[in-house]
Amino acid sequence: MTHPRPPSRPGTKPVFLRAALLAAGLATATACALFLLPGKKSLAVSAAALPMVSVALPVQRTVIEWDDYVGRFEASRRVEVRPRVSGQIVGVHFKDGEIVQQGQLLFSIDPRPYQAAYAEAQAGLASATSELALARADLARAQRLVGDSAISKSDIDQLQARVRTGTANVAGAQARVALKSLELEFTEVRSPITGRVSDRRVDPGNLVMSGEAGNGTRLTTINALDPIYFTFDASEALYLKAIRAQEPNAAQTQVEVRLQDEPDYSWRGKLDFTDNGIDPRSGTIRMRAVIENPKLFLTPGLFGNMRLASGAGAPALLIPDSAVQIDQTRKTVLTVSAEGTVLVRAIELGPLVDGLRIVRAGLAADDRVIVGGQQHAIAGTKVQTKPEPAASQSGMGNSNPLISGGEPAFAS
Repeated sequence: MTHPRPPSRPGTKPVFLRAALLAAGLATATACALFLLPGKKSLAVSAAALPMVSVALPVQRTVIEWDDYVGRFEASRRVEVRPRVSGQIVGVHFKDGEIVQQGQLLFSIDPRPYQAAYAEAQAGLASATSELALARADLARAQRLVGDSAISKSDIDQLQARVRTGTANVAGAQARVALKSLELEFTEVRSPITGRVSDRRVDPGNLVMSGEAGNGTRLTTINALDPIYFTFDASEALYLKAIRAQEPNAAQTQVEVRLQDEPDYSWRGKLDFTDNGIDPRSGTIRMRAVIENPKLFLTPGLFGNMRLASGAGAPALLIPDSAVQIDQTRKTVLTVSAEGTVLVRAIELGPLVDGLRIVRAGLAADDRVIVGGQQHAIAGTKVQTKPEPAASQSGMGNSNPLISGGEPAFAS
């Protein structure tokens, strides 16, 4: 059963319509009130709607650019210890792997055969000396008889020849004594250099043989570690770059090396050798640096990364690597003008160090670079800015002026 709708009175409106009209009136009134507010409040409301970004000025620093190389450490001197006389080893006077000094006794060879040979040589020298003395005495007596014609000229010549022969025999005997003395001295095998000795290859009781050109018995090896060499192969392109950038005194080129477990380049030295030609098979040239190693920490065979200064220090601008953006083939950063407008700067980048990237071109020292909130910044729009202290950026507080080379690893 349906109930008839009561007739509406003329001039009345539904309740929902009246509510809608009321809301529209309030909105209109609010808009009018905001339009009529003083200018400062209107600007504050407009500014509150602008995005906030962090900005920082580029860091200005004198930097040295480096080229990176890979190489290994080598002993500055390496000696294979071999005996200079043959015989039986009767003593070993060092511990395997210890540091030995130049002239330190390492091995003893049985000296008795050489002592006997030395005594025999001394006896031969005494005999030759006695014969020479007799020859000289005979010549002196004969010369006194020459005036009385009691001796012929030929006899005088024979006596003089005996003196000369005796003199030669004495010289030969002296040489044999010196040789046997050396052989006796060589029974004590001493270290020719200061360095770290390897393990002994021969124990006491074994016979060892002397020889030339490495044919003798090898007793041990010694490596000189202070200073130590770092050898590496440089490509033709890096070699040309380094040579063109060097000062006239190329031997003073500075290098720095870091080991595999080290974050920083803590070992410093000088480039002291460049080979006399490029290997045509590999297109590289062998180079060497000398590094001080007073604590003997570095040892031959260690692998290391080295950087070579490619020029003198020069002023440069650096920004956080995170501020760099890639726009297809361009590298750009966002900056904020004095009026608060976001601008796009195309830049040319250099190497990276400690989170900072060298900017070679496209940026000025007074440009305010957006380092935070880039997602809210659109080119050509207005933004609010807050300064970002340089020291709070990654690496911006680092005063190290040495910049590593290599290809840039751009942030995306």
